[in-house]
Amino acid sequence: MKFNRKTTIGILVLFLAAILSACGETAGNDTGSSSGSKATVSISGSTSVGPLAEKLAEKFKDNNEKINIEVNQIGSSAGITNATSGVSEIGMSSRDLKEEEKANGLKETIIAYDGIVVVTHPSNKVKDLTLEQVKQIFTGEVTNWSQLGGEDMEIVVVSREDGSGSRDAFQEIVGYSSGELIRNAIIASGNGNIKTTVATNKHAVGFISFEYIDDSISTLQIDGVEATAENVLQQKYSLSRPFLFVHKEENLTDAGLQFIDYILSSDGQTIVSEAGAIPVK
Repeated sequence: MKFNRKTTIGILVLFLAAILSACGETAGNDTGSSSGSKATVSISGSTSVGPLAEKLAEKFKDNNEKINIEVNQIGSSAGITNATSGVSEIGMSSRDLKEEEKANGLKETIIAYDGIVVVTHPSNKVKDLTLEQVKQIFTGEVTNWSQLGGEDMEIVVVSREDGSGSRDAFQEIVGYSSGELIRNAIIASGNGNIKTTVATNKHAVGFISFEYIDDSISTLQIDGVEATAENVLQQKYSLSRPFLFVHKEENLTDAGLQFIDYILSSDGQTIVSEAGAIPVK
């Protein structure tokens, strides 16, 4: 088939029009995808703060469909490290920041308060300990429940893993270091694992966050004071600590700020209370 000059030009025009049309459709699709995309706020850290953060994120997303909240529970120290390095936008901590961590430019927001409760098997007759007795148990100075008014049976100490904010806070308040922890202590990862271990071992004693309390374990009074939110707020109960969100100013996005503002709102603090933590206001 022979093509004259006019025919060739016409074919080229049609070819170019097809290309431009395809580019226009692609551009239109990109625009639509962009307008429908979600902003993601990455949060990592404390296994004590994590369940609360997940509950808050679930409610927050009901009215903020274009913001996705990702919560990764890996321990306070790891979360603080991630927030410092920018791996996570926000870190979660169940202990106060150390001076060197603050020096790295981290800002902290208290989203709730929490109590740490000493727990035993429900059959254990010991229901009240002094803070000094708690220290003696976890450092191995006291090794039998009969020394504390209980049955003649060995005490099995259950503690958290290194890097746990709960462990750091508990040790700081009780007054012993990691090096002083009784050597044969069972090391459990997470509040849930401690609760399960204690609930299934009548010799055991451990510590968990208030929000994990249920009928499977027995909670002990400390110096005659019951582990309640009211006693924490009135500073009567000694085993308490803040729940923190930490971030670097340059890494906090508008979406991250919206989530923090929501948590500190009256609606957010109501969820904090319903989750078993203690509101900041």
